Amino acid sequence: MAQKAPGKAHRKGVTLFEVAEMFRDEQAARRWLEREFWPDGPFCPKCGSFNVQSDIKHKSATHRCRDCGTGKTKTMFTVRIGTVMEGTRLPYRSWAIAIYLLTTNLKGVSSMKLHRELGITQKSAWFMLHRLRKAAEASGTATFGGPVEADETYVGGKRANMSNAKRHELAEQGFGRGPAGKTAVVGVKDRETKQVRAKVTERLDAPALQGFVVENTAPDATVYTDEASAYEGLPRHHESVKHSASEYVRGQIHTNGVESFWSMMKRGYIGIYHKMSPKHLHRYVSEFAGRHNDRESDTVDQMGNLVRGMAGKQLTYEQLIAPSNSHFGADGHEGC
Repeated sequence: MAQKAPGKAHRKGVTLFEVAEMFRDEQAARRWLEREFWPDGPFCPKCGSFNVQSDIKHKSATHRCRDCGTGKTKTMFTVRIGTVMEGTRLPYRSWAIAIYLLTTNLKGVSSMKLHRELGITQKSAWFMLHRLRKAAEASGTATFGGPVEADETYVGGKRANMSNAKRHELAEQGFGRGPAGKTAVVGVKDRETKQVRAKVTERLDAPALQGFVVENTAPDATVYTDEASAYEGLPRHHESVKHSASEYVRGQIHTNGVESFWSMMKRGYIGIYHKMSPKHLHRYVSEFAGRHNDRESDTVDQMGNLVRGMAGKQLTYEQLIAPSNSHFGADGHEGC
């Protein structure tokens, strides 16, 4: 019997040669973005009309709406308007290639690598990546039918790698060992669809964990967890394994699937980003969840899905660096 190829061999990828041809110049990259963002044709971001004139002669706009505005004040726009690309001066080619790199690198791509690959500043690359993570945020509201695995984890640097000053600071704040200085993330994985949902959480008590599970699962779904007491009384058919007694699998009862997702995200943390600040962690979680949920699709479809996810999502630099209202912190640039 022929041996199966490793990984997602059934998927069709996109080679670097094909990328070079797809985005051979600025116009080709723009047209690709337009086709993916407007599959039914361009429409006005102001009034929604499809009565649009394309490729107009204008120094910055590419389309004009024939229905809204009058005379010379007709609404003019580009594919950037109303998306995470709005307000940027970065070339369309940079956006298209960045989408390819973020989509095809399973553990992510750092801003340092992106700045070298695209020939832009590290600051611009860092901002661009966060806007693409914004585009990856899930917008669906459908609940998981199950069986569903639920689990939580902590994300952050190892205490052994912290400076003496940081360790002293944590000690003064009353943190001991274990998750000291780390940020909690809760997640669920549907075994039927293999989709995951995850979010940063400030609490790991019963209201927080059970609320997240109930929000994302159907009432008749079976939920598998570990023995954490916060899941006791979960209003779903609930089974658990006892990790503290070295019980990790009991028949169909386990959380190996969602733990595999945590493993991938943490390998990205250690090997690619080196730091995910608490302030921006929710966007990294969106990045890894979005890539996981789209992993069965061909590469060009994954790229197109990310482009379509840009709709209605703006993120300005001022918003990105603004102090956080959360107790998680308000740091700015993380290393990568």
